[in-house]
Amino acid sequence: MTILTQQRQDLTAADVPVSDLSNDSLIIRLFNTVNHLSRWLTPVHNRALLERTAFYGQPSVKELLAELRDEERRVFPKLTMIALEADPDLDRLPPYVRRQDDLIWDANTTALSTMAEFRRLRQSTLSLLRSLPDSAWKRSGTSRREHDWVLRDLAESLANHDTLILTQIDDTLDRIGVREGLSPAARVHLDELMRLVPVTRK
Repeated sequence: MTILTQQRQDLTAADVPVSDLSNDSLIIRLFNTVNHLSRWLTPVHNRALLERTAFYGQPSVKELLAELRDEERRVFPKLTMIALEADPDLDRLPPYVRRQDDLIWDANTTALSTMAEFRRLRQSTLSLLRSLPDSAWKRSGTSRREHDWVLRDLAESLANHDTLILTQIDDTLDRIGVREGLSPAARVHLDELMRLVPVTRK
């Protein structure tokens, strides 16, 4: 085994930017977002704290979960259209807007229910991406409202958004004190979790 081969085998999600991940590693990255959330949130005893903010003006864990869900709602229709049509006009898709009944549902649901809703949406995204050959990841759609999108770039945007929100959730969980008394497995931080995941470059 050469030194270069060993280095490639030793790469983890903490070492490689999202833009350099292979398609398979990018899918795993998106899959692990759900795993990280379940690891952190399912064992929490006082779940009412997940609806509280660490500081005034900052989002709660529940609100951050809603951001993950809403980003999935924005991106998945574009992924689907690009996967199914040749050079589609993405402006045919209506812009995602939270309706009044969405706001009411969010106000009356729990953080874990919001996480479950995100999980269902992410599973649809993963199923779509897993079904595609590598050549399909280069397909694109046009948009004058935003900009043209390549399917791979949309998947990368989800992964980067995941990292941003997971970092905020990780920090908020520490600040609101919900990790006290939980098992070590439920208190592992995002950077440590990413170092446990082997990846390959594209």
